[in-house]
Amino acid sequence: MSYDFNKVIDRRHTGALKLEVLQERYGRADLLPLWVADMDFETPEFITQALRKRLDHSLFGYTVEPEDYWPTVIKWIKEHHQWDVKREWLSYIPGIVKGIGMVINVFTKPDEKVIIQPPVYHPFRLTPEGNHREVVYNPLKENEDGSYSMDFDNLAKVADSKCRVLILSNPHNPAGIVWSKETLAKLADFCYDHHILVISDEIHCDMALWGNKHTPFATASEKAAQCSITFGAPSKTFNIAGIVSSYSIVPNDEIRQQFYSWLMANELNEAPLFSPIATIAAFQQGETWRKDMLKYIEENVVFVEDYCREHLPQIKPWRPQASFLVWLDCRALGLDHEKLVDLFVNKAHLALNDGEMFGHGGKGFMRMNIGAPRSVLKQALDQLAKAIAE
Repeated sequence: MSYDFNKVIDRRHTGALKLEVLQERYGRADLLPLWVADMDFETPEFITQALRKRLDHSLFGYTVEPEDYWPTVIKWIKEHHQWDVKREWLSYIPGIVKGIGMVINVFTKPDEKVIIQPPVYHPFRLTPEGNHREVVYNPLKENEDGSYSMDFDNLAKVADSKCRVLILSNPHNPAGIVWSKETLAKLADFCYDHHILVISDEIHCDMALWGNKHTPFATASEKAAQCSITFGAPSKTFNIAGIVSSYSIVPNDEIRQQFYSWLMANELNEAPLFSPIATIAAFQQGETWRKDMLKYIEENVVFVEDYCREHLPQIKPWRPQASFLVWLDCRALGLDHEKLVDLFVNKAHLALNDGEMFGHGGKGFMRMNIGAPRSVLKQALDQLAKAIAE
């Protein structure tokens, strides 16, 4: 099949988060939404058909996981990331942010700490804080080429004996970095030696661009495997975030027993009816769609780069190595946080995620979701160019 990523989907009146909360979060509803990380591409038909087939049997009682659920996940991970995942390492979880909260509650005491590396996905901060854990910051170092590196010297300074968990964004959100195996192994050495559990959020792992290669944290070294919990899902790649389809991978026996026994006791390891169905359809039939979608995303990145170069020279898009999120460096505009947000929201009528949301190092940036038809991106950039010109 060929897929039409230029098709504009009307998401009004479907309960779409990115539309329904604009007034509440941005103060106005007349905005073009390029913020929350789901795409505006139609969920592929093979997933819809699999769900529809099950809907045709109109009885939705208690169910068990389909026999091919976990073998399908294992096969996908092996083929795409060369990681031999054992069945007992896997469990369903009801969402990755929820999973982070669960790990924090299972593995840390109230007086213990969680390390994050900003600028980074804001629930990495909000979830520990909401669970009354202190957050310790190890900011990424900005490089001259428009990328980030981990600051291991600073990590050694800030990590004390109360630091029990480090949350890793792999690939990185918002900058789209595919961390090298060497960087991940170095992080694993530190965390293993300091008895720090790594939560590796790998939800964007199947969206590497331009031949970049994702390395699962647990495959970076044996130490990495023994000090980590990995979270993944087909939801970003196949645009099914509303069908919660997340899973965890835990190679270490002791960590797995502690975490999975808690999940099981609270029945949080039981996938709802449609999650396995969508996952199986995505991973068994989705490779052509995935490749076509990523090619379109690459073209969208280039479109944004070219547009900014020609019409918005004050804005520098950082090219992502993975995902459909572009980190826009707006610092050359010379605006403070409030004026930058005002420019995008009230002048350009756009809803993006402001950089300060992602913590230290995010000031002067905006995160733009380019998982949309190109005509929508052009409209957004035209509105921004007009607002800046005025």
